[in-house]
Amino acid sequence: MTDRAPVDFQALILAAGMGTRMRSETVKVLHEVLGKPMIGHVVDTALAAGAQRVVSVLGHQRERVQAWLESHRQADKLCYAVQHEQLGTAHAVLAAQAFFADGPKYTVILSGDVPNLDVDTLRSFVDEAVASVAPLTVMTAILDDARHYGRIVRNDAGQVTAIVEFRDASPAQRELKEFNAGIYVARTEFLARHLPALCAAPSTNAQKEFYLTDLVALAAAESHAHGYVVSEVELVQGVNNRQDLAARVEFARCRLNAHWMDQGVTLIDPARTIIEADVALAQDVILYPDVHLRGQSRIGAGSVIENGCVLLDAVVGQNVVLKAYCYITEAQIDDDASIGPFVHLRPEADIGKGCKIGNFVEIKKTRMDDGSKANHLTYLGDAHIGEGANVGAGTITCNYDGKNKHRTTIGKRAFIGSNTALVAPVRIGDGAYVGAGSVITNDVPDEALGVARGRQKNIEGWASGKGK
Repeated sequence: MTDRAPVDFQALILAAGMGTRMRSETVKVLHEVLGKPMIGHVVDTALAAGAQRVVSVLGHQRERVQAWLESHRQADKLCYAVQHEQLGTAHAVLAAQAFFADGPKYTVILSGDVPNLDVDTLRSFVDEAVASVAPLTVMTAILDDARHYGRIVRNDAGQVTAIVEFRDASPAQRELKEFNAGIYVARTEFLARHLPALCAAPSTNAQKEFYLTDLVALAAAESHAHGYVVSEVELVQGVNNRQDLAARVEFARCRLNAHWMDQGVTLIDPARTIIEADVALAQDVILYPDVHLRGQSRIGAGSVIENGCVLLDAVVGQNVVLKAYCYITEAQIDDDASIGPFVHLRPEADIGKGCKIGNFVEIKKTRMDDGSKANHLTYLGDAHIGEGANVGAGTITCNYDGKNKHRTTIGKRAFIGSNTALVAPVRIGDGAYVGAGSVITNDVPDEALGVARGRQKNIEGWASGKGK
């Protein structure tokens, strides 16, 4: 994008409908595309394009939608209006008329169920709308089969003169390939002047609703209406049902994967890789098939994530190897660590530099200092593992007494023998050893050997007389 003078505009998102064709107890705009509700994608695009504020027109489940929006990182720029009855798109915009009087010069009208419109396209749309000096600009696209979309009607000069909804269109109009994307730029004062009267007059269309598209004829009569054609139709396709949702997710996934490959990330099989919208990847990351990166996960340069790993809100340092089928949630892994295969890192697992976590290890709310190891079949919860310590196979920290959680501390360079139970609260000192098979209930001092197990006793001839 070239430098441009900022346009004075607000965004208005239509998000009041339930979306009955989704067959869901959840309102449509809260269904997710790559880990983020559809309305979240629209909000983020509007803000990134330069909207001074974003007004969401809510209706069904408005408390749920508003609660999600209030958790947004830029919630201070988000406002709300309520459409108490769903009487059409013009009626929905009119529900936000309180924001017209003090509003910016332009209002961009967006749909809460069109998640893939990107920032560059929206900026270009706004710039062209302003340059056209039209009171209303509509975004359009071309499809050989425009199905049930509203059709764009132009005059011989190419100006938009009307938008005809499919149900109201004549057979000839239904043959038109240019359709209405449902996205507009309007002068705010134009909306303020015309919408009250438009919604006060009796509705004469097939659905008995107040259509925002009727503003096109008013703009054409006043001066002209402008049409902005999007070259990539997928950017403006919305969601009406689960099939639509799957198609929008697939488009978003392919586009985001292509972006990360352009940034120097290797995807061994892009068709089998899911990277959610808020994930960040550094250069030279390698992702194997069936990796799913979710939430706010961050992956450092040179790290390798093998088949089947799932990460949610995880922070991974540089040159980390995550072997196959690890599940990592709200955990942190420092540089040069090796994790897996089949490792479960739960919230507040904090793995230091050069650590080695092997197969079938589960770690929760535990700090492992640099160079420490837990290579096999281990559970570490509510613990601190010192630098260079080695935790043997089958070790568990018994952190829960049935009522409260307690901490285990393992000192620097300590060695925990296999099949050990550490009953918290307990401390194993620096350089200390614990004998295999022990149940440790008391602290082990620095450099000491702790052994807590029954002495072996052999009973001669016992087996031969067992069945007699």
